Amino acid sequence: MSIQILTIEDDERIRTAVRFALEDEGWKVLEAETGEQALEEFNSMSPDVVLVDIGLPGVDGFEVCRSLRRVSDVPIIMVTARDDTHDVVAGLEAGADDYVTKPIAPKELSARIRALLRRVKPEDTGLAPRTIGDLEIVPDEGIVRKSGTEIHLTKTEFHLLCELSDQIGKVLSREHLLEEVWGYDYFGDGRLVDVHVRRLRTKVETDPAHPRHVVTVRGMGYKLQP
Repeated sequence: MSIQILTIEDDERIRTAVRFALEDEGWKVLEAETGEQALEEFNSMSPDVVLVDIGLPGVDGFEVCRSLRRVSDVPIIMVTARDDTHDVVAGLEAGADDYVTKPIAPKELSARIRALLRRVKPEDTGLAPRTIGDLEIVPDEGIVRKSGTEIHLTKTEFHLLCELSDQIGKVLSREHLLEEVWGYDYFGDGRLVDVHVRRLRTKVETDPAHPRHVVTVRGMGYKLQP
């Protein structure tokens, strides 16, 4: 089945350029001009990846991300007009998995989409379930339980937790996590890691402000501890 990419962009010229670039990769491109249209038609579209412009009129990209996250864990890449820390962090906090800046570089966009698609489905790792404190992780099924209750993680959050749990107690740098979780070696951004760690903590920690499991080691990175 062909991969379907939903691009939400009100500028027709940009939307057309993105469509041509993605179609060159062999992907089917679905289009929406507004956030309202995308949200209304999302279920019938069933996209594999969503590319959303933050600066949409009306329902903006932040609200689109939040709305999609309430009903789906579809991979989301947000598009920002500039590499603005506030916009990037706000978009990631709203539920995006990654971001690109305008003008969009087709090769970089394609590489980021491919990296997201690689972690859409749980891998058959052959790894047994593992228990870390009050957390139980089942790698092959994409399941995490806290105190016996299943919790929902996005695919990116799940892969981040698995990578940390694979090396329990060891400090992993942002660069390592970008390469292993996002699949990026040269265009990664440490903010991706920091924001996803914060999101992960809200789900796996009893008190996210004072994390027990996902711990920051200042100047070095993050580690998972029982």
